Amino acid sequence: MVAAKSEAGKAATTYFRTARPLPSLVTVLGLGYFAWVVFWPQSIPYQSLGPLGPFTQYLVDHHHTLLHHGYWIAWLIHLGESLYAMVLCKSKGITDGRAQLLWFLQTFLFGIASLSILMAYRPKRQKRT
Repeated sequence: MVAAKSEAGKAATTYFRTARPLPSLVTVLGLGYFAWVVFWPQSIPYQSLGPLGPFTQYLVDHHHTLLHHGYWIAWLIHLGESLYAMVLCKSKGITDGRAQLLWFLQTFLFGIASLSILMAYRPKRQKRT
């Protein structure tokens, strides 16, 4: 009985789950496209992108500074989400350094796709006798 409680406690301190593939893919593709638009707009085949092409061309031609600032703001938001993930780890009893690092990195790369999993996590409370 004592071993089962200690195993459950260990599992709670090392809790980590990978983000779901589809939301992660959407985030990576979105940030990748954003970077492409901001840093290499001359290489984008606007005519081959369907309705996204003319819209992107308009943004590049008329609002490039806004796109540039928005790109860095998006990464700052991901950094903020990652720092919040560290706060959540501590409040939910995830004390293992490796698990915390994984949550930080995953949330930095995938944003809310990762953070939502950590926010939904409810650690089991140990019963005190």
